[in-house]
Amino acid sequence: MIQTITIDTRGQGLHEFTSEVEAAVRKSGLQEGLCTLFIRHTSASLVIQENADPDVQRDLQAWISRAVKEGDSLYTHTVEGPDDMPAHIKAALTATSLSIPIQDGRLALGTWQGIYLWEHRHHRNRRQVVVHIGG
Repeated sequence: MIQTITIDTRGQGLHEFTSEVEAAVRKSGLQEGLCTLFIRHTSASLVIQENADPDVQRDLQAWISRAVKEGDSLYTHTVEGPDDMPAHIKAALTATSLSIPIQDGRLALGTWQGIYLWEHRHHRNRRQVVVHIGG
């Protein structure tokens, strides 16, 4: 089964969409298998992170923003704004796809794990994540 989840982001930061992926797994009816997620963009990424304390997401955003600064004079790709090239670098440093086992009809995530789209651009975006569920 393949489907696309659309996520409207509010700008930079982590946007959890675990419940949408869980719904896709339930809809598939699969008891054992693999759920693969793939983001169709080059300036956003996917991560599995703690979903209990929002400080984790804030700290991750602060860290990556410090590690990959905007306005670096080394960037030549600047036509789409000062956050564009840093967004590409951040996406290259993180993940564009994730694989999560399905066990007993559910994602085999840990207690505090959530699935996030990590938006690296400042402005709102409509992002697409392709979900493939197979046994």
